[in-house]
Amino acid sequence: MIAEILLERCNGCNSCVVACPDHVFDRGPEGAPPVIARLEQCQTCFLCELYCPEDALYVAVGLPRAQLKEDPLGHIRRDYGWDGAEDDPLKNFWKLGPLLREGVQTSSARYARQELETPTATSKD
Repeated sequence: MIAEILLERCNGCNSCVVACPDHVFDRGPEGAPPVIARLEQCQTCFLCELYCPEDALYVAVGLPRAQLKEDPLGHIRRDYGWDGAEDDPLKNFWKLGPLLREGVQTSSARYARQELETPTATSKD
């Protein structure tokens, strides 16, 4: 769940408003930080934090508010390679291809095995 908008870092670009699939934010006035308007709709997808160029958003899962200042900020952007070291943060997502292919093959094999093990109903004529 969104824990904090760090006002001293926010540049009011509204990238988080655009990135949020659950419409948690409302735009602030021109140049002002956005407003967390619908916190209960937050699905903790981290997209707002990923897209924030200033690391002004902080999403914490189950972290007590008192510990916010102790937890490292901006770790999601860094861990996913979105720390500004590259021009296009999506250009390395091709590396997931083999992993996704393996997942599809594994699930297909399990489904096929399940189909073989499941008895089918026979119709009586």
